[in-house]
Amino acid sequence: MIFQERYKMRKFLRSLLSGEITADSFLSGRAGIWYRKYANDLWKEFFRKSIHLCTAFVPFFLSKFYYLTVVLLFIVLVVYIISELLRMRGKQIPLLSSVTAAAARKRDENRFVLGPVTLCSGVLLTALFFPPVPAKIGIYALALGDGLASLCGKIWGKRKIPFTGGKSYAGSLACFLAVFVSSFLCTFSFKIGLIVALCGMIIELLPLKDFDNVLIPLLLAAFCRFVFCL
Repeated sequence: MIFQERYKMRKFLRSLLSGEITADSFLSGRAGIWYRKYANDLWKEFFRKSIHLCTAFVPFFLSKFYYLTVVLLFIVLVVYIISELLRMRGKQIPLLSSVTAAAARKRDENRFVLGPVTLCSGVLLTALFFPPVPAKIGIYALALGDGLASLCGKIWGKRKIPFTGGKSYAGSLACFLAVFVSSFLCTFSFKIGLIVALCGMIIELLPLKDFDNVLIPLLLAAFCRFVFCL
C-alpha cells in the first residue's frame, strides 16, 4: 500500500513538472483541495503553537514581577472563559473570538475551546505551587517541548507511534531535545536534563488531548522538586 502511494505521488509530480497538469488544474482538482486543506491545517497548527511557545516568556516575567504576572495570568484565564461562554451563545468579542476561531482544531468546532484554559491553568498552577527552578523547568517543557512536538509532528511526522493517538517519532524526538536543552540550561546538570526530557517525552506521548497542558508542567515540576530537591 505504501509503495502504491509513493508510485502515485511520483507519477503525479512527473506530470506536474512536465506540464501535463497545469497549476490551475492542480488547484482546482482534488489534489488542490487536499493541498489547501493541508496548508490550512498547517497554518492553524502554527498559529496555535505560536501562542503555546509564547508561554516560554512567563518564567522571565515571574522572576521580575512575580505577583503581577500571576494576577495577569489569572485575569487572562477569566476573560477567556467569559469570552468563550459568550461565543457559545453567539456573542462575539472583538479580536479575542476571532483568535479563538482561527486557532481552534476541527474537533473543537462549535464547542468550548478548552486548550487555552488548560494552557493558562498549567502555567499558573505551576508558578503558584513550585519554587522558581522546578517551575521554570515545567513551564519550559510545556512551552517548548509540547509546542515543538506538535509543529515537528505536523510537518515531518509521517511515521506514527502505535497506541499514542497519532503521535509521531519526529514530534517525540523534538519534545525530548527541547525539554533536555531547556532543563539543562536551568540546572546545568546533564543527568537531570536527560531524565526530565525522558519523562516529558513519555507524558507527551500519552493521548491526553488538551489536558497535557496541565499535566506536563505540574508533573515535571513536582518530579524535579521532590526527586532532585530543586
